[in-house]
Amino acid sequence: MTDWQGQQDRKFRRLDADHIVATVEVLQQRIQSRFPSSGLSRLVAELLQVSRETVARTEWIQRPHLPIRLGAGILSAGIVMLILNLLFHVRRVQSDDFTSAVQALEASISSVVFIGAAIVFLVSWENRIKRERALKAIHELRAMAHIVDMHQLTKDPESILNPNPDAKRRMTPFELNRYLDYCGDSLALISKIAALYVQEFQDSVLLAAVDEVEELTSGFSRKIWQKITLLENSGRVPVEAAPV
Repeated sequence: MTDWQGQQDRKFRRLDADHIVATVEVLQQRIQSRFPSSGLSRLVAELLQVSRETVARTEWIQRPHLPIRLGAGILSAGIVMLILNLLFHVRRVQSDDFTSAVQALEASISSVVFIGAAIVFLVSWENRIKRERALKAIHELRAMAHIVDMHQLTKDPESILNPNPDAKRRMTPFELNRYLDYCGDSLALISKIAALYVQEFQDSVLLAAVDEVEELTSGFSRKIWQKITLLENSGRVPVEAAPV
């Protein structure tokens, strides 16, 4: 296998954020074309904006927080200086200075412990800042998944199988099938956008939140496909040569 082939194969081992954004854009155009003034069209337009913001957020999460890293570096240098200073004085200590040497050793060890704790705090603080920002974005995606579910909730195949003559607007079986299919696609893309946050940032709390979003969207999708199956089994959904 050549290097070029290896690079091409590795593309299938990770999510491509740009491709996800492009897919959301195509979906938004399809919905806008078939349902131009629908709430689902506006929702997916907002999802497109969220997907673009996600690319910027994940890039920010992947970058090191320089002020915090600088502070941790300074403290690490301080520990090294304390250890070197301690070793230098240990060599010069005399037997009559043993008590003073022990006191100096205890003070140095305490300083090293406190500085080490400060370094751990700074490193964990950087992770907490990034985690908080990512969790806030994932909560937004979870809310959007619920909104997609609200849109499909009122689209009942029963209204096609037993139409109400007093209804202001009725979808055709094909339109309802397309609408439900678009809802399922929207949910799938929401889960893919959420997965971008843990692709380069390994955090157990964040990974659990992303898994919850995926389980949520999968549950909503199952309800949608039950409706689509009911429509298709009714035999009222025509086959279109080039569906949009």
